[in-house]
Order: sequence, then C-alpha cells, then structure tokens
Amino acid sequence: MKKSNISIIKHIPDFLDYCEVEKGLANRTQENYKHYLDKFILWINKTNSASKSPHELTADDIWAYRLYLSRFRSPKGQPLTKLTQNYYLIALRALLGYFVAKDIVSLPPGKITLPRDARNEKTIKFLTLEQIEKLLAAPDIESIPGLRDRAILEALFSTGLRIAELVALNREQFANLKNKPDLELGIIGKGNHPRTVYFSERALMWIKKYLETRQDKEKALFIHYKARKDANDSRLTSRSIERQMKKYTILAGVPINTTPHTLRHSYATDLLTQGVDIRTVQEFLGHRSILTTQIYTHVTNKRLQDVHRQYHSGRKLKK
Repeated sequence: MKKSNISIIKHIPDFLDYCEVEKGLANRTQENYKHYLDKFILWINKTNSASKSPHELTADDIWAYRLYLSRFRSPKGQPLTKLTQNYYLIALRALLGYFVAKDIVSLPPGKITLPRDARNEKTIKFLTLEQIEKLLAAPDIESIPGLRDRAILEALFSTGLRIAELVALNREQFANLKNKPDLELGIIGKGNHPRTVYFSERALMWIKKYLETRQDKEKALFIHYKARKDANDSRLTSRSIERQMKKYTILAGVPINTTPHTLRHSYATDLLTQGVDIRTVQEFLGHRSILTTQIYTHVTNKRLQDVHRQYHSGRKLKK
C-alpha cells in the first residue's frame, strides 16, 4: 500500500474512469456516482479540507459528513430522506473501495456503515409461492399468445431475469433443447456485465411447447402476434409484457401492483428463504454490489422471525 499526496477530490475523475474501464459500470451508474460525490466535494470544500489526501481522511470526518447529510436542507427546507443519504454514503464507500483496489492507503470501505432504517425504507414486493402458481396458471395456453405468455412468466421466475434481459433473448439460444432437462445460458446483463442464468426443467418445458408453435423465421425468442407498422420489428417489447402482466394479475387475483420485476424479487426471496447464501443469490441476480442484494435479507429475516414466533415461542413450556 502506498500513500498518495494527491487530494481526494483530484482522485475522483480517475475513480469514474476506473468504474467505466475496469468495472464496466453503465454510464448511468457513473453519472450517479459523480452526482453523489459532488455533495461530498461540496462538504469537503466547506470544511476547508479540499487538499486532504486519502490517507488523511478519518473516521471522524466520515461522522461529520454523515451529520452534514442528516442536517442538510434544500432551498425549500426539505431534508434528505434516509434512503437518499444512503446513496451518498454508498458512492463514498465505492470511492474508498477504489483506493483499496489501487493500493492507496485510506480508510477501509467497511468503516462506512449504512443506516439500517435507510435500507428498510425501500420495501421489496414479492409473491408467495401460492400466488406465483396462480399467476403462472393465468394465461390461456390453448392460444399461441397465451402459451407464449406462460413461457415468459415461467422463464422470469425460473431465472430472475430483468425484463430487458428477457426480451433480448434470441431463438437460436434455445436451438438444442432436445433431451436437456435444464439449461445454463450466458447473457449480457445490466451494465454489459456477463452472467449465467439457469432455466429449470419446468421453464424449459413451456419454452419448448411455445417454440413448437413457431412457423416463422424471426430471430427473437418472444414475438408479438399483432399487426404493426414496422413489419420487421416482431420482438416483443418490455412495455407489452408489462401490459400483459397487469391483465394476468387481475385474472389470478394477486396484488395488482405486480410487475415483471416482482417475479425477480420473488425469485431472490425464495432462494434466500430456502437457505441459499446471499453471495450466491448476488451471482444469480447479477448484482455488482452485495449491498444491492442485502435488501432481500430484511424480508427473509422478518419471515424467519415470524416462523420462530409461531413455532418456537416457548408457549408450550410450563411456566
């Protein structure tokens, strides 16, 4: 590890380049990091610490910055929400992680802990297995569009795919399914990050049934069946799937705010509930940071607490 005499502020452009080149983060993510670090720059300038180097940043500085975020008010007098404060801290922690990666002496990223209540502020909506079964059974599989939609729903729950990743799937990726009980498929996910997703035997069965109905030569795995102005654009869109999902939530009698992403949440929650460790779930979901995955643990921890209260509360013991 080496000490850097360059100020923290002057390291930030290199950090953003590092995010692009070495971590392969999406432009939007880099822009968000820059936006959130601008607040840190504003604070560090206000405290006359603009020349402070990475190794000079202390735990007391972090605490003072957290107080600044907590007490910050907009021109209209509005405070930052706990979740927004969390984002500012995550950006700063990512910067400290960059220093570690470059062997620059600094505070370890773990010195910045995230407020528990900030993590809880963002609620995760997921379906129970009973609700999922009802949703999967909602499409009319006697029709080709209905069979397609059943395959879509099964694929979403089997893999935890984001909707954009699902609509990008091509037919050729499923060309050799004969005698295959399941399928490992390499995809390029959010931020051009490659990962492997896993289609269960059940999901593949419905995809096979759907593909057996296809007499066309279209490239896309999932296509629409309505006449469009652009006859060459047959790939089903994310918006179309979202509209169909709304219809099926009503038919199935599940919460009407269910979206394709709800199935991704349900997939992750089910894995954690079954005892899969969080690092593995992170890989399945394609999250670059474990922090993103950790939000699911609050859901599963609450469920475990409820189970413990119901079955092991000590009520059967004699007082």
